[in-house]
Amino acid sequence: MALKSTIIKTQLSLSDMDRHIYQTLSLTVAQHPSENEQRLMVRLLAYALQYQERLEFTKGLCADDEPEIWVKNYSDEIELWVELGLPDEKRLKKACNRAKQVVLYTYGENAQAIWWQKNQAKLANYDNLSVVSLPYSATELLAKMAARSLSLTVTVQDGEIWVSDEQNSVHCTPELLK
Repeated sequence: MALKSTIIKTQLSLSDMDRHIYQTLSLTVAQHPSENEQRLMVRLLAYALQYQERLEFTKGLCADDEPEIWVKNYSDEIELWVELGLPDEKRLKKACNRAKQVVLYTYGENAQAIWWQKNQAKLANYDNLSVVSLPYSATELLAKMAARSLSLTVTVQDGEIWVSDEQNSVHCTPELLK
């Protein structure tokens, strides 16, 4: 019998002072059985950081030909493709060919620098790709905040990010690699 996704109800209060976006969002997110808490929280953070009209979660891990998050226009063209983790160059090439803009959020312990060193030269050819590295120390703390019902506040100012819930607060300084 296949395991079912866990439904995560999230109240997200977003104050992005860099982009002048102030929203309170009610999100329902499906956590795939193979998705750990760190990846779930990075996905929620990426949603907040990329928030715009028509932004939506996709099937994610259940579909090989979709990103984690995307924006599609009324003609069903992909405006924004948001990827997570340390994907292979072929997947990013496919994303860059299909979408107008691609944003990759890398995370993980001790593997980001090696992945970037290996892929940097190839990825330099993609003008519509941005790569943002999230520090492991921050994403590890975010994972500890995961719960079936979340009330998160995300504040962005001068490139700095603060994520807090009722008991915890995490500060994150992402590094723009490309």
